[in-house]
Amino acid sequence: MRIDLLNLFPEMFTGVFEHSIIKRAREKGLLELVLTDIRDYATDIHRSVDDRPYGGGSGMVMMCGPVFAAVEDVAEQGGAIDEVILLTPQGRRFDQALARELAGKQRLVLIAGRYEGFDERIREHLATREISIGDYVLSGGEIPAMAIVDAVARLLPGVLGCVFAGGGEFSGGAAGVSALHAPGGFRGVAGAGHTTVRASRGDSEVASGTGATTNTAATTGLIEGAKRN
Repeated sequence: MRIDLLNLFPEMFTGVFEHSIIKRAREKGLLELVLTDIRDYATDIHRSVDDRPYGGGSGMVMMCGPVFAAVEDVAEQGGAIDEVILLTPQGRRFDQALARELAGKQRLVLIAGRYEGFDERIREHLATREISIGDYVLSGGEIPAMAIVDAVARLLPGVLGCVFAGGGEFSGGAAGVSALHAPGGFRGVAGAGHTTVRASRGDSEVASGTGATTNTAATTGLIEGAKRN
């Protein structure tokens, strides 16, 4: 799979993509990541990529020219593009089902915006879909793009071991089961719940409830200990 990331701050991605699962996927040749600076396609001396919205209004919007030019250029560098995705607050909420869908593609283009958003013509005539990672405000689309790449990369065949090949702890929408690395107590917190966790491994709600109780007890003990000291 190839993922092109069009953005204004390519240096933000380098550290994230040089570690852990994404690094492994790249080293195995299973994932190719290409960073493109949209400013390289600006046509003025100031390398402008934004302008005031027509008709007035607050903030700035990303202009059509540099974004269209960037996508058209990267389209000529590789195979056919399956999806051109805008990272926007208005987009579909990203989840595991969507990660699986995207992992089945051969090539994606992710466009990370800044400012108040994109010129409407980019949304209407260039993007195939829009994706949001949640209802909160971020400075730009770079962090959502990183999250999508990470979620998709781990689903590519051969990236993870067979135990986690199906998507791991978030399959089916569940937030995973509780786990203990070994039975027994730790700092006075009993590990008796490990039997329940093991027995109900397939029941994530019951197992997760056990883990939450243990974590609360552990936190309470640490706070009380700190007060005594």
